[in-house]
Amino acid sequence: MVDLDSEVPPLPPRYRFRDLLLGDQGWQSDDRVQVEFYMNENTFKERLKLFFIKNQRSSLRIRLFNFSLKLLSCFLYIVRVLLDDPTQGLGCKELSRSCSNQNYTPGTIDWSPIIWVNRSLPLWGLQVSVAVISLFETLLLSYLSYKGNIWEQILRIPFLLEIINAVPFIITIFWPVLRNLFIPVFLNCWLAKHALENMINDLHRAIQRTQSAMFNQVLILISTLLCLIFTCICGIQHLERAGNRLTLFDSLYFCIVTFSTVGFGDVTPKIWPSKLLVVIMICVALVVLPIQFEQLAYLWMERQKSGGNYSRYRAQTEKHVVLCVSSLKIDLLMDFLNEFYAHPRLQDYYVVILCPTEMDAQVRRVLQIPMWSQRVIYLQGSALKDQDLLRAKMDDAEACFILSSRCEVDRTAADHQTILRAWAVKDFAPNCPLYVQILKPENKFHIKFADHVVCEEEFKYAMLALNCICPATSTLITLLVHTSRGHTAPWEAFRQLTGTKQTLNRESQQSPEQWQKMYGRCSGNEVYHINLEESTFFAEYEGKSFTYASFHAHKKFGVCLIGVRKEDNKNILLNPGPRYIMSSTDICFYINITKEENSAFKKQEKHRQNHESKLSYHGASRLPVHSIIASMGTVAIDLQDTGCRGPSGATLALPAEGGKEGRRPSIAPVLEVADSSSLHTCDLLSDQSEDETTPSDDEVSAGLEYAKGYPPYSPYIGSSPTFCHLLHEKVPFCCLRLDKGCQHNYYEDAKAYGFKNKLIIVAAETAGNGLYNFIVPLRAYYRPKKELNPIVLLLDNPPDMHFLDAICWFPMVYYMVGSIDNLDDLLRCGVTFAANMVVVDKESTMSAEEDYMADAKTIVNVQTLFRLFSSLSIITELTHPANMRFMQFRAKDCYSLALSKLEKKEREKGSNLAFMFRLPFAAGRVFSISMLDTLLYQSFVKDYMISITRLLLGLDTTPGSGFLCSMKITEEDLWIRTYARLYQKLCSSTGDIPIGVYRTESQKLTTSESQISISVEEWEDTKDTKDQFSCRGNHRNSTSSDQSDHPLLRRKSMQWARRLSRRAPRHSAKTAEKINQQRMNLYRRSERQELAELVKNRMKHLGLSPAGYDEMNDHQNTLSYILINPSPDTRLELNDIVYLIRPDPLTYVPNAAPSRKDSFCNTVGQDTREETQL
Repeated sequence: MVDLDSEVPPLPPRYRFRDLLLGDQGWQSDDRVQVEFYMNENTFKERLKLFFIKNQRSSLRIRLFNFSLKLLSCFLYIVRVLLDDPTQGLGCKELSRSCSNQNYTPGTIDWSPIIWVNRSLPLWGLQVSVAVISLFETLLLSYLSYKGNIWEQILRIPFLLEIINAVPFIITIFWPVLRNLFIPVFLNCWLAKHALENMINDLHRAIQRTQSAMFNQVLILISTLLCLIFTCICGIQHLERAGNRLTLFDSLYFCIVTFSTVGFGDVTPKIWPSKLLVVIMICVALVVLPIQFEQLAYLWMERQKSGGNYSRYRAQTEKHVVLCVSSLKIDLLMDFLNEFYAHPRLQDYYVVILCPTEMDAQVRRVLQIPMWSQRVIYLQGSALKDQDLLRAKMDDAEACFILSSRCEVDRTAADHQTILRAWAVKDFAPNCPLYVQILKPENKFHIKFADHVVCEEEFKYAMLALNCICPATSTLITLLVHTSRGHTAPWEAFRQLTGTKQTLNRESQQSPEQWQKMYGRCSGNEVYHINLEESTFFAEYEGKSFTYASFHAHKKFGVCLIGVRKEDNKNILLNPGPRYIMSSTDICFYINITKEENSAFKKQEKHRQNHESKLSYHGASRLPVHSIIASMGTVAIDLQDTGCRGPSGATLALPAEGGKEGRRPSIAPVLEVADSSSLHTCDLLSDQSEDETTPSDDEVSAGLEYAKGYPPYSPYIGSSPTFCHLLHEKVPFCCLRLDKGCQHNYYEDAKAYGFKNKLIIVAAETAGNGLYNFIVPLRAYYRPKKELNPIVLLLDNPPDMHFLDAICWFPMVYYMVGSIDNLDDLLRCGVTFAANMVVVDKESTMSAEEDYMADAKTIVNVQTLFRLFSSLSIITELTHPANMRFMQFRAKDCYSLALSKLEKKEREKGSNLAFMFRLPFAAGRVFSISMLDTLLYQSFVKDYMISITRLLLGLDTTPGSGFLCSMKITEEDLWIRTYARLYQKLCSSTGDIPIGVYRTESQKLTTSESQISISVEEWEDTKDTKDQFSCRGNHRNSTSSDQSDHPLLRRKSMQWARRLSRRAPRHSAKTAEKINQQRMNLYRRSERQELAELVKNRMKHLGLSPAGYDEMNDHQNTLSYILINPSPDTRLELNDIVYLIRPDPLTYVPNAAPSRKDSFCNTVGQDTREETQL
C-alpha cells in the first residue's frame, strides 16, 4: 500500500495565512519578496484631505459646520442692524450730533451713515471670531483642493466673497479705528446657499440613497430666491440710512411689493445708490429666476412622464398592488380597475402601474378622474430595473400582476418579455405574490414559481372546444368570472327605453323583455366559498352525501353546491358524487347571487288562500308555498323552501293529462347516504356503456375500436395529462391531410369519408401548441364514442411535424391547408354538413394602426359565411369585445338597434359587461379572450377561481372530480316541468349537478298569403286586422310548447322596438306599402337564391354533390341566452340545454375488474337505462 504522506507534499508556509501573519523562523532562508500595500495618506496633507473632503461623514460634518457659521454671521448682521442708530455713528470725527436735525435735500448725499455703523464691542468680537474661523477654513479647503492652478482657486466667487467678508474684520484687529467700518456681511447668505447644496450632496452620498433631481432643483430655487430677497433687504436698508432711514421691516415690505410686481409706491428709495441697487437686483432676478423656473418646469414635466415615486410611508401604512405591462391600453386599464375595485374590501387599495412607455392621452384623461386619481399611480419604468421596482415599492406590495401584450405581432417575444419581468420581480421581492398572464402554453413552465398563472391559448381553445358540445360555454364562464354589481339596473333601463310598464311578478311571463329580465338576474351569479361548519347553507348536511347536500341546499336556499375541498388537500373536487360524505372541515364552493356572509335570512310565510289547491300541480301553476328571501343590498330573490313537503309527496306527482297518467312515475328521493342499490356504475356511464360494450359490425370491419389512455406525445412541456379516446396505432401523416389522397386512402374531401356525425371545423392561421387543447376536451374519455365529432383543422399555413406527432393518435382528426376567404376550401372541408364552425382570431391581424380595426377581416369573413351558410353555427373569436356588435350584423333590425341603445346606456353607467345583452354574446356565438382577463384579477380575492375554471374546461383532471357536459330537454322530458324537479331527478339517478340552462326561443316570422317572408321592420305595417285577430286567436289556443308557431311575443317585441327606434310614422296607403314591401322581399329572395346558386355551382365544379346544401334552412331568427343557477320554480321548455357537472366515472369503477381496461361498463340492461333516462 502506498504511503500517502510520502506522495502528498506538505503545504508550503507561504500558502499558510497564519505563517504570513506570524512568520516562520524555519523558512527565513527562503527567497521571498515582501510587498507592502499602502495608500498615499501618510503625509499630513493627505490625512487632512481625507478628513475634510474624501471621507463622506466627516466631510458632511465640516460642511454642516460651515453652513452654520454663515447663518450665524447673517444673524449677527441682523442684530447689529437692530441695535444700530444711524444718527449716532462712530468712527467719523466730522459727523456731528446735529446731523440728526438736518433735513434731507435732494441732490446731496451724506455718505457717513453708509460708510460707518455703530457696532458694540461684544458684537464686534463675535463677528471677528466667526470671520477668522471662516477664513481659516476657506484657506485650508483651498489648499487641500489645490491642483496646480492657483488662479482657479483665487478667482472662484465663493473665495472672493469670503475674502470680502472676513479680511476687513481681521484688519480691524490691528487697526481699531476701523472697528465701526461697514462690512457687507449679509453677502454670506450666498456662501450659506453654496454650503447647503454641498451638504445635501454629501448627505445623499453618506446615506447611500439616490438624490432626487426634483428635490435638488426646488432647493436651489428656494435658496436663490431667499438670497435675492435677503440681499435686497439688507442693501436697501443700509443705503437708505442716508435717505429715508428705512427699518428692516420697511425694506422687507418694499422688496416683496417690488418683486411681486405690485408696486404700491408708498415706500420708495430716495438716493441714487439705493435706486441703482434695486435696478441691479431686478436685473439679476430677471436673469436668474427664469432659468431656475425653466429647469424646475422641465424636471416637473419629466417627473410627470415617469410618474415619480410611490411614497415609502404610504407603502408602509397603506396597501397597494403593482400592475406591470409593456403597453397600457385604455380597455385593459378599465377592465382591471373595474374588476379590481368591484370587491368591497379592496376599496382602500392603491394601484401602482409600472409601464416602460409614456402614458397616452386617453389613459391620462381617465387617471385624472377623481375616482381614479386618488388611488391609481402611474410610474414610467421597467420591471427589469431595481430602481424602478424600488420606486413602485415592490417589496411592500400585496401582489404583482404581470400582463402580456396580446396585440404584439410576435407573441413569443411578448411571452419572453413577460418571463423576464416575472423573474426580475421574483428576484427583487421573493415574498410578493405573482399573478402572471402568458400567451403561449409552451412558455408556461418558465414561470411555474408564480402563485397564479393564466395561459391565454390554453383557456381560449378549451373554451372554444366546449362551445361545440356545450353551447355558450364561453358566455357561461365569462359571466361566472366577472364580479357582478347587480344586473337589475340593465333590465330597468331597458324597460324605461321601451316606454312600457311591466311588473316584476310571475304573471308577466309574456312581456317582450322577459328573457332580459331572467338572463340579467341570473347573470349575477358567481362562485363563492365557505367552510361547512360556519355555513348556514350547508352546516346541516354534515355526514350526508354531496348530492343530497347540493339538492337540498338548492331546494331550500336557491344556491348551487358544485364542489368541495378537503382540509388536508389542496385539490378541488367538482361534484365528487353521491358517495362523498360531507365533513365539517370541508370548504364548500357554491354558485349564488351573493356570498352567504352578505345575506340576511328571514322566514316569510305567504298567504294561505287556496292552500289545498297549491299542494299539487294544475296546468301552469307555480310551486312556491313558502320562501326564504335572501336580501343582498337592493337585490331580493325568492328562493324556494319546500322543507314542509315530502320529497316524493303530491307536489312531485305528475299531472293527469289524457292517456299519459301511467307512464310517468314520481321522482325518487335523493338519499342522505348513497348505497350500492341506489346508484349503479352503469347509471353514470349509461351512454358510454351502451356504445362501447357492443361495437357495431361497421366499426369492427373498419377497425374503429378505440382505446382509452393518456396521449403518448404532448406538443409542449406542462400540459396536463388527460384520459382520452385514442387509436391503437397512430395514423400516418399523409392520412391526416383531408383534401389529398394517399396510398392508404383516396378521399379528397370531407363528403367522401362518410362521417356519421357532423363536423367541427376550426379555422386558424397556424397550428400552434394551443390548438392541442381544442382537440383534447373533444376526445376526453367521458365523451360517448358514438357522439365524437370529426375535427377538421382549416389552416392558413401547413402544420409542423411535432404538432402532427401529437394529433396522429386521436381518432377522426384531420387538417387541410386553406382559408375561410376561399369558398372552394370551405366546401372541400365539409362546411355544408358541419355542426360548428370555429373561427380563431389570427395573430397577424391582432395589431393594426387603429386598435379596433384588428378584427375587420375576421368580421367580414364571418359575415360572408353567415350569408352563404345560414344554418351553420359559427363561433368567432375577436380581439376586442366591443366589435361583437358587428357579428351577424343587420342594419335594419329594430330589435338589434334597441339593444345597441341599451348597451350605450350601460357603458355610460360604467357597467363591467355593457355588451351582455348583445344577442351574439348571449347565445355564445362570439368570444374574446380579453374577457377572461378578469379571471386573473379575481384570483386576488378568490384564489380558487383559476382551478375551478380549469376543471370546468377540462384543462386539469383531478381524480374524483367531475366534468362539464350538457343534456337536451326533449318532449319525453317535459313531464319533469320545473328546474327543481330536474335537479332532484338528476341527483337521485345519475348524481349529476345542474348549474344552468341554455334556452333558445324561436323568432321566426309568419308568412303572408303569397308565402313571402316579411322582414322585421315591415311586420307591423303589413299586418291587417284580420291577421291580428287570427294571430290572437291562435295564441289563446296555444301552449308554452308551441309558441314558436304563433309568435305573438315576437310581434309585440317588434312593435316595441319600432317605438324605441323613433321612426317617423308612415301615412301612405296600406295597399301601396304592401306592394312595395313584397317587391323588396322578392328582391331579397332573389339575392338569397343567387347566393345559393353560387354555392351549388362551385360544388358541382369541385365534383361535390349539392344535396347537403339547403339554402332555405335558416336558423338566424332565434334568440338564445343562458340562465345560470335559475330559481327552482323555473319552467323547463322544449329544446332547453342543461349544463351538468357529471361525476368522474372512474371513481365508481372497481379496480379489481380486469375486463374494464378499455371500457367502463361491460354489460348494462335496457331497463336500467330507461329508468335513468330523463
